[in-house]
Amino acid sequence: MKKLVLFLFATAALFSAQAQSGRGVRIGYIDMNYILENVPDYIEAKNQLELKAQKWKQEIETKKNDITKLKEELAKERVLLTKQLIEEKEEEIAFQENELSAIQQKHFGPQGDYIVQKAMLVKPVQDQVFTAIQDIAEQKKYDFVFDKSSDLTMIFSAKRFDISDQVIRAISRASKRTQKSKKEIQEEEKKEYEENLEDENPALAERRKRLEEKKAQRDKLIEERKAAAQAKREEADAKRKAAVEARTTGKTSTKTSAEGGSDKGTDTNAKSAVQQKTSSDSTATARPKPTVNKDSIIAAREAQRQAKLAERDAAIAKRKQELEDRKAKAAATREAAKKAKEENKDATKPEEQGATTPKNNN
Repeated sequence: MKKLVLFLFATAALFSAQAQSGRGVRIGYIDMNYILENVPDYIEAKNQLELKAQKWKQEIETKKNDITKLKEELAKERVLLTKQLIEEKEEEIAFQENELSAIQQKHFGPQGDYIVQKAMLVKPVQDQVFTAIQDIAEQKKYDFVFDKSSDLTMIFSAKRFDISDQVIRAISRASKRTQKSKKEIQEEEKKEYEENLEDENPALAERRKRLEEKKAQRDKLIEERKAAAQAKREEADAKRKAAVEARTTGKTSTKTSAEGGSDKGTDTNAKSAVQQKTSSDSTATARPKPTVNKDSIIAAREAQRQAKLAERDAAIAKRKQELEDRKAKAAATREAAKKAKEENKDATKPEEQGATTPKNNN
């Protein structure tokens, strides 16, 4: 309480001096807990300390379980043990309990490992925070910088006086600066200058935010236009493929109907189709075209391919028909031979029966 009263008196005196000099008093504050939770080095070290604390807690829990088992065994066997044995087991339990208390004090007592290592963990970060605060205070002419998380009670604190984020940025810059090249350092200094301007002038920060939003909207519009153009191209490709498939289907149906006729008719139709296509292609080629249409070129190539396929299919159909004719002829020959054999067999049977029948003397 005395420290707070002295602090208030000193603050009042400084306010009076500043008022006489004509310059306003600049006050800022930080939240040390918030800063610590946003410093990567502190977070990593804190996680390692928590892992150690978990191991210590497991050790203590194991010791407690051992003591509980000893007590349960003594309770079950008490009626069977002598007074001396009971005293020995009770002494062993007391010894284990003293060890448990010593372990708890060693790891989690007021001067235990957890408190000591936590203080060692916080101190380097605190030194960085204090250095950053001094730099910011000198640069921006702060007269007071308070710690919101300390014992000093702050009944109200406006957010615009909070410089915690500035301190975090300063610590991050200092840790990264040693790992950057000269060009990167210059870019970082430029960024720092812009951030400092934004801290001094909130309207500038708001303007930058609006510009970034407009840029994001423009980028989104460009992406939407690109997507629409891509969709149109895909739709046009799909239409071209559908047209080619439709033409291919028509050619296939014509080829199938041609296969149903005779071999000679098939060859004649195929050849005439090829000749007609060739003559039409030559006529189309001879006819001057004002412009080259990609779809017509694709269609012509497809027609040529279909004509070749029709010729090949006609030849295959002819070979198949010849094989069928040979098979039919061979089958007819085998059938005739089989029939002749059966007729010869039937003619031989009556003669054999007449030769084996006994004569009747009566």
